[in-house]
Amino acid sequence: MRVLVIAPHPDDETLGCGGTLLKHVAAGDSASWVIVTKAYEPRWSAEDIARREQQIERVSAAYGFAKRFRLSFPAARLDTVPIEDLMATFNEIVADVKPEWIYTVHAGDVHSDHRVVFEATTSAVKSFNSANKGVSRLLSYETISSTDATPPSPTTVFLPNVYCDITPFLERKLEIMSLYEGEVHPYPLPRALESIRALARFRGATVATEYAEAFMLLRELR
Repeated sequence: MRVLVIAPHPDDETLGCGGTLLKHVAAGDSASWVIVTKAYEPRWSAEDIARREQQIERVSAAYGFAKRFRLSFPAARLDTVPIEDLMATFNEIVADVKPEWIYTVHAGDVHSDHRVVFEATTSAVKSFNSANKGVSRLLSYETISSTDATPPSPTTVFLPNVYCDITPFLERKLEIMSLYEGEVHPYPLPRALESIRALARFRGATVATEYAEAFMLLRELR
């Protein structure tokens, strides 16, 4: 099976569905990674930007992604980008990868980049788009420190209805997250490794397994 994960920023894929991606690859599935945004000067230093690119290389190798798409839309400024540009790029990637399953961010995340990526993803995989035939499952993942940071309302709350048992892969997920130096928080902040483990334990307890990741099923074709 071919799966595609769309991450507004490097680390979203690991926070949201790192264990699930590892499980896919262990099962022999082909997993591909889209990183939508890129840091830029002077908001970030040249040294920080170079360090992040090195981290991306290590993370990509750790997962064993079949393909990686490194886009260059401006980080923290996606709301200034015409949505048509994102949709066109996503269409090209989907036509290239031909994924059966797509993982994307949640529509109600507090980060504006996430909301734009969600809108572009769902627009790009409309059923009448012939380039996207074959996408049988579209899921959104939760990103700790973004999904949970939004004040709950009927339009923003994350309501999981799909769970993936990641018990054998939780430790490796945490190891990969640790590759993102500077993005891992000290406990008890949200992106602390202890916090990531706690969320996986909570989601696991919901479905009577040790550790799990949770998703919202947006569309499924059987």
